[in-house]
Amino acid sequence: MNAASDVGGDPLRRRIEAYRDPWLGTTLGAARAVAAIERQPGRINVDIVLGFPAADYAALLAAELRQWAPVEPGTELVVNVRSEIVPHAVQKNLKPLPGIGNVVAVASGKGGVGKSTVAANLALAWTRQGARVGLLDADIYGPSQPLMMGLVGQRPVTRDQKRIEPLIAHGVAVMSIGFLIDPDQPMVWRGPMVTQALTQLLGDTLWGELDYLVVDMPPGTGDIQLTLVQRVPVSGAVIVTTPQDIALADALKGLRMFEKVAVPVLGVVENMSTHVCSNCGHEEHIFGSHGGARLAADCGVELLGELPLDIRIREEADSGHPSVVAAPDSARARAYFELARRTAVRLADSARDYSRLFPKISVEDS
Repeated sequence: MNAASDVGGDPLRRRIEAYRDPWLGTTLGAARAVAAIERQPGRINVDIVLGFPAADYAALLAAELRQWAPVEPGTELVVNVRSEIVPHAVQKNLKPLPGIGNVVAVASGKGGVGKSTVAANLALAWTRQGARVGLLDADIYGPSQPLMMGLVGQRPVTRDQKRIEPLIAHGVAVMSIGFLIDPDQPMVWRGPMVTQALTQLLGDTLWGELDYLVVDMPPGTGDIQLTLVQRVPVSGAVIVTTPQDIALADALKGLRMFEKVAVPVLGVVENMSTHVCSNCGHEEHIFGSHGGARLAADCGVELLGELPLDIRIREEADSGHPSVVAAPDSARARAYFELARRTAVRLADSARDYSRLFPKISVEDS
């Protein structure tokens, strides 16, 4: 017997569409995530399509739906969950980069808040969750990703003397100015030279097909940062801060900078939120508490995550195996996985970008 598509008025479909997904924050029906329901003898197939990488979530969601929507005895409910990550809109005056679905900028108003660690673990978490991911180290003056991704001393190659092939670490395509210079050599470049170098690194790298390109931005809100976000087609930005007031003040400036250039701010990450003593387990808010939540609430954006201050995070990043890779089942890695999922869901909430599907039409006077 051939499979037959279910109809929209079927009670089973209504039941499944009523399921409220904790990550989407809405029902599967409202999210239009129920792609199809097909019946076969003794079997019902349900296809769920999510707009974020869900390789590590698919089995859990399928199990939840089997409990949520029980079927008659003798019938098996088979739930297939897959991801469909689509490109999203960028600044109106810029074109999306070929082959790159979404550019996500990870930024901070000041240095020393752990932005690069967040960027590395975010890229790795998305890769572990099933996405194709690249990582661009845009911090010209202090490139950290060669060390964090375990690529110190390696050099990218070019086969046509025009385009550079990125290095691959833990499944992520990585490019950094740190691959091209002596690590002990200071970069004494002025702003225009920096922005030119970064736009070349971005445009001249053979990234391939990516769902996400994570850009580890230089800290601060000066001319370099502003020029970059005006030139690079960005789908969304993540603002990293610590809970202390001085960091929050600078994070607010960074957030406002993205708003001024019409780049959606996906949310705020509070890094070094709490410290857990490795000896006694005592938890303490060394840098203050809930500053990131207050900033997010005041600015009308989402708090994407509160990450711990843990010596193992620093040790793992310095070893070239960030926490998501080094200890994927640990609580500290779980915080990064949850951050990655919230960020991807927030991006998926944005309007889809169909502009690249249409031709550009110009009208000239005859």
